[in-house]
Amino acid sequence: MTIRTALAQGTELLDDAGIAAPKLTAEVLLAFAMSVERVYFFAHPEQELREVEWLHYGRYLHERLKGKPAQYITHRQEFYGREFRVTQDVLIPRPETEHIVETVLEVARGARRVVDVGTGSGALAVTLQLEMGADLWATDISAPAARVAAENAERLNARIGVIVCDLMGALASHSMDLVVSNPPYVPETARDGLQREVRDWEPQAALFAGPSGFDLYDRIAADAPRVLRPGGWLVMELGFGCHDHVIGLLSSWPDLKVVPDLAGIPRVVAARASQG
Repeated sequence: MTIRTALAQGTELLDDAGIAAPKLTAEVLLAFAMSVERVYFFAHPEQELREVEWLHYGRYLHERLKGKPAQYITHRQEFYGREFRVTQDVLIPRPETEHIVETVLEVARGARRVVDVGTGSGALAVTLQLEMGADLWATDISAPAARVAAENAERLNARIGVIVCDLMGALASHSMDLVVSNPPYVPETARDGLQREVRDWEPQAALFAGPSGFDLYDRIAADAPRVLRPGGWLVMELGFGCHDHVIGLLSSWPDLKVVPDLAGIPRVVAARASQG
């Protein structure tokens, strides 16, 4: 079995099953099975696979056909140009969340004490620490998720304090210049409409936020004024349909900014606390 044939057969299997981006997925899974980068295939299409590589590739294809996301098979996901380790204990970082980083670097680059609330893989916390050089803390209610974040911080040489707690409950009053969060925002009522890769594989606590999807926004917005120093910023990702509710929560804050994504959909909200 050559690389060319393995990729062709894998692509066909994935395509027939309706898996998105079947060619790319086949390449990613075969590269993982062979411990090479995808570019290797362009120069070695006729190379024969070793038996162990073929067995691993077949297993990975089978897992993907059952709905398991490729990121949970390879344990890898890129975010803001860096590779993060992901497990089924954490949400897979999305490209849209990079808008949080860009917004922070625009409105609060000078923040020296920062917390990422509900950190998951630590993608936001690690990225902001490395981009800003700030003192970074990351919280998560899940101890397994916190371990993944700590591992990513260590591997990428980011200085982060990881805290297992419910949102900002363990933080002292007026201790932070910046609070960032990509909170759960999917309503429980939308569960059946999610893709199976999301609904059946990603951690439920990182997805769902009560019947309305607003529960975590409500709690973060209510506690942020306690945690923030005067003039500090709160920056959160906006889920689809959450814009009006979240803007209502923050309407009394003196400065408010909504950042759309490339499709024009409101993606990030940034609000500045009173100066005193």
